[in-house]
Amino acid sequence: MQMYRESLERSLNDRSKPWAKFLDKIEQRTGVPRLYVFFGFVAFTGLYLVFGFGGELICNTIGFVYPAYMSMKALESPAKDDDTKWLTYWVVYGCFSVIEYFSDIIVGWFPMYWLIKCIFIIWCFMPYEYNGSLVIYNRIIRPYYQKHHDRIDDMAHTAGRLVADVIGSNKTK
Repeated sequence: MQMYRESLERSLNDRSKPWAKFLDKIEQRTGVPRLYVFFGFVAFTGLYLVFGFGGELICNTIGFVYPAYMSMKALESPAKDDDTKWLTYWVVYGCFSVIEYFSDIIVGWFPMYWLIKCIFIIWCFMPYEYNGSLVIYNRIIRPYYQKHHDRIDDMAHTAGRLVADVIGSNKTK
C-alpha cells in the first residue's frame, strides 16, 4: 500500500503533468496536502456519479478527454508503442459503447452504473503495462476478430459498395 501511495504522490508532484499547477494552487491556498485534495476530489466525483445529476456526461467526459489528449500526444511522438496503446483503448471503448447502447434499459435500473463504468474506463486507460484495454483486447476482442475477420471484411466491403451505390444513384438524379 505504501508503494502505491508513494507512486501516486510522485505523479501528483510531477511538474510535467498538467494537474501539477492546479494542485500547487489549491495546496497553497488551503494548506491541505495535494494527496488529500486528490482523494477528496475522487470521493466527491464518486459520490456525484452515484447520487448526482449528469453522471453519464461526467463519466463519458472522463472516458474521452484524457484519452483523446494522450492519443494526440501519442500521434505527435516518434514512438509507435504509445500509438498502439491508445488505439487499443479506443477499440475497447468503442466496443463497450456499442454494447452499452443496446443495454440502455439496464442502465436505468442500476443506480451505481456510472460509478462502475467510470472505474472501468479509468482501469482501461491507466498508465501501466497491462491496463484494462490491453487485457480486454487480448483476451476477448482480438480472438473474436481473428476468428471472424474474413466475414467482417466481407460485410464491410458489401456495406461500402451499398453506400457508394446509394450515393452514386443520388448524384444522377
